[in-house]
Amino acid sequence: MKRSFVLILDFGSQYTQLIARRIREQHVYCEIQPCTISLDAIREHAPDAIVLSGGPASVFEDGAPRVDAGVFELGVPVLGICYGMQLLCHLLGGQVEPANEREYGAATIDVKRADGVLRRFEAGARLDVWMSHGDRVARLPDGFETLASSDNAPFAAVGNAERRIYGLQFHPEVAHTPQGPDILDAFLFGITGCDPDWTPGSFVEETVARVREQVGEGQAICGLSGGVDSSVAAMLVHKAIGDRLTCIFVDNGVLRKGEATEVVRMFTEHFHLKLVHVDASERFLTELRGVSDPEEKRKIIGRVFIEVFEAEAKKVEGAKHLVQGTLYPDVIESVSFKGPSALIKTHHNVGGLPERMELSLIEPLRELFKDEVREVGAAMGMPHHVLWRHPFPGPGLAIRCLGEIDEEKLRILREADHIWIDEIRRADYYDQIWQAFAVLLPVRSVGVMGDFRTYEYVVALRAVSSRDGMTADWSRLPDSLLARASSRIINEVRGVNRVVYDVSSKPPATIEWE
Repeated sequence: MKRSFVLILDFGSQYTQLIARRIREQHVYCEIQPCTISLDAIREHAPDAIVLSGGPASVFEDGAPRVDAGVFELGVPVLGICYGMQLLCHLLGGQVEPANEREYGAATIDVKRADGVLRRFEAGARLDVWMSHGDRVARLPDGFETLASSDNAPFAAVGNAERRIYGLQFHPEVAHTPQGPDILDAFLFGITGCDPDWTPGSFVEETVARVREQVGEGQAICGLSGGVDSSVAAMLVHKAIGDRLTCIFVDNGVLRKGEATEVVRMFTEHFHLKLVHVDASERFLTELRGVSDPEEKRKIIGRVFIEVFEAEAKKVEGAKHLVQGTLYPDVIESVSFKGPSALIKTHHNVGGLPERMELSLIEPLRELFKDEVREVGAAMGMPHHVLWRHPFPGPGLAIRCLGEIDEEKLRILREADHIWIDEIRRADYYDQIWQAFAVLLPVRSVGVMGDFRTYEYVVALRAVSSRDGMTADWSRLPDSLLARASSRIINEVRGVNRVVYDVSSKPPATIEWE
C-alpha cells in the first residue's frame, strides 16, 4: 500500500528542514530534494504534493535557483513558501519586484478570503506570521486570487483553487507563525488529500520487512555505542533477523564512568542481542598519549576504531551487511541545494568501513529525524532512559579532557561528570536538557582546603537546551543545583579545587569544547 508522500524542493532556505519536520508532525511522509532535480525524477517520486521552500536569492539574480516549470503541469498540488511563492508567480506569468520596505521578522496579515490554505480562518481575521523577504509579488498570474495581505505585501497569501497551486509570502513552518500548523494542515489534508499514515508503528513494520528482504539468510554486523541512534538501529535490525545480527561494542578507553558495563548488561540481559565486547582501551590510550590537538584526537580515535572494528568483524562468519545509525539530517546535508556545510570539526562515525570491508550498508534510520528515532524506539518498547539518553560524542571524554590525556585526568573527569549528571537527575532536570557534561580544563588554579594551599584542576560544567543540536542555548539551572554539584565535585573528586559553569550558546560557541 502506497503511503502519502510530499516532495520538498530546496532553494537554499535555512528553514527547509523545519518544513519537513512540520509535515512529519502531521504524520505525512516527506523528503527534501534540491530544486535542481529533473522533472523526470520528480515524476518518478510520484508525490501527492510538492512544496517549494524559501531561499536567500532573488528571482531577478543571474543564476538564481529555478525549478522546471513543468512542475506546475503535473496536476499535483503545489505550495510555494517565500522565495518559492515568488518563483511560482514569476514562472506562471506574474510580476515580482523589490519591495519598498523589506519585511524581516514578526508581521501581521489580514485574511481576505477564507479559502484554500486559509480555509480554517474567517475573512477579516488577523494572523501573526514570520516574514523574511526583500522582494514581493506585484502582480498575480492569471487565475490566482488574493487570500491575505500585509502592510508591505499586498499578496501575502495567494492561490489558484482550480490548479491547486498556493503561495505564502511568510513562513508557516517557524514557531513565530502560531497558526502555521493549521495552514499546513489545510494544505496537506484539505487540498492534497494526504492521509496521516506516517506513524512509528507503520515505520517499524515497513523497515523490518525491508531489512529482512535485504539481508535474506545472511549475517549482519552493527557498531553499537549505546547511544540512541545505534541502539534503535540495532533493535530494528534484530527485530528483522534476530541472532543473525552481531553487535560489536568497542571500549575505546574514553567512556564515562561505568558505561561499558552498563551497555553490555543492557543489550545482553535486557534486549538479548548477540553482543561482542572489545576492550581496546589500552590501545586507544597508547595512541593518544602526548596528543593535545582536538582534530588529531578525533582522527586517531576514528582510525583506531576502524582498525579494531574491522578485525573483530572479520571473525563474524558470513557477515555481508553493516548496520549504521545514519539519520535524515545527514542525508539532507548531502543533497542540499547549498551543498555540504563548512567543516566545523570532524565527526566520528564508522565511515569508510563499507568500502574497506566490502559490506552492503543497512541504514534503517536514514528517513528519520532525532525525535522520530525516539518515537520508533518507544514503539518497539525500548525504555525511556535509553531513548532519552543525552548525546555522547564518538571521541568521548578525549574531547572533554582538554589538552593531553592520561589516566589520572580521565579519572578526575569521569568522577566529576558522574556527579554532575547525578545532581541533574536528582533535581529532575535531565529530560529537560539536550546535553549535559563536565569538561576538564588544562589549567590549574590556586585554592585553599583546610589550612593548606592547593594548586589543582578546574572543571567546567556544561548544560544546553536544544531541539536538534543545530543551535543550542545554555540551560538556566537553579543556583542551588549548581551549588550542590560544585560542592560535591570539589569535596569528592581529588584533584579539583574550582568549578565553573559555561554560559555560552551555539552559535557562536559549539556544544562540545573541542
